[in-house]
Amino acid sequence: MVRIPEIASVLCRRTPLLWAAPLGCYLKLESMQRTGSVKMRGAAVKLGRMSAMDRSSGVITASAGNHGLALSCAGQRLGVAVRVVMPESAPRCKREGISSFGGEIIRHGQTYDDAEKLGRRLATLRDSLFVSSFDDSDVIDGNGAWLGQEIREQCPKVKRIVVPIGGGGTAAGLASELCPEGVEILGVSPMLNCAMAESCQLGRALTEYPGQRTVCEELEGGVGWRSYRAVKRYIERIHLVSEEEVMDAVVFAYRKLGLIMEPSAAVVIAAARDGRLALDDTSVLVITGGNIDSDVLHRWLAAPPHRS
Repeated sequence: MVRIPEIASVLCRRTPLLWAAPLGCYLKLESMQRTGSVKMRGAAVKLGRMSAMDRSSGVITASAGNHGLALSCAGQRLGVAVRVVMPESAPRCKREGISSFGGEIIRHGQTYDDAEKLGRRLATLRDSLFVSSFDDSDVIDGNGAWLGQEIREQCPKVKRIVVPIGGGGTAAGLASELCPEGVEILGVSPMLNCAMAESCQLGRALTEYPGQRTVCEELEGGVGWRSYRAVKRYIERIHLVSEEEVMDAVVFAYRKLGLIMEPSAAVVIAAARDGRLALDDTSVLVITGGNIDSDVLHRWLAAPPHRS
């Protein structure tokens, strides 16, 4: 069992497990975590394990939004300066959240991979630690293993967990924690940006991935070797969903479940709705975040569904 720093337990919330009757399974609502996403767990564990000397030098990261938001929140509480390199396309609500917690935003490039390259260069130049959102053992422990422990406590009979996969950190931590105990972990990624699925097919981590732009900005970009190794070892299936399925899933979650989900989280709802997953009261879908720009949500709610 992964040991969590006491300060991380203070910074993060124990999120609810909700029975979703329309889907016939449970939802783990990390969208109700502090800062609105599961990334708060990894950020709190990472900064909580750092020495005072390392904290004094500040940290730099690259993020589509949620990881940077979480690090900025934890950094404000612990006195750690946080700089976040974000793609130009990062959602407004996430940029505003980072600024509200005192994080410094550097907007660069059109993709996550562009932002990460600059972030790593800046970390070297400024002698600061670069904190990856998915290829860092502390972040993986927080976002995945700690989350897995909590799910197991809330649903002791859990047999199957479905989780979004981008860089793979959350999935890697969940799988490493729970698969040895017989829990099956299934992944879901957008068709337009499925670096982990292709990495597993090729047998190597695609650390840069020239996928197409997707509404699931948190799932864009390449994968890390740490996360790839765990996913390759433990996760047999990564389901792919279309942009239309994701947008419909966001609307479904709002209207039928009363929940606000960002597209990168709603991929699991999209996969559940089409019947490809065998779900029951031993199944848990991880809702990784709820940070979506209000104008985007309202536009999708007003549009006709892509499927009946």
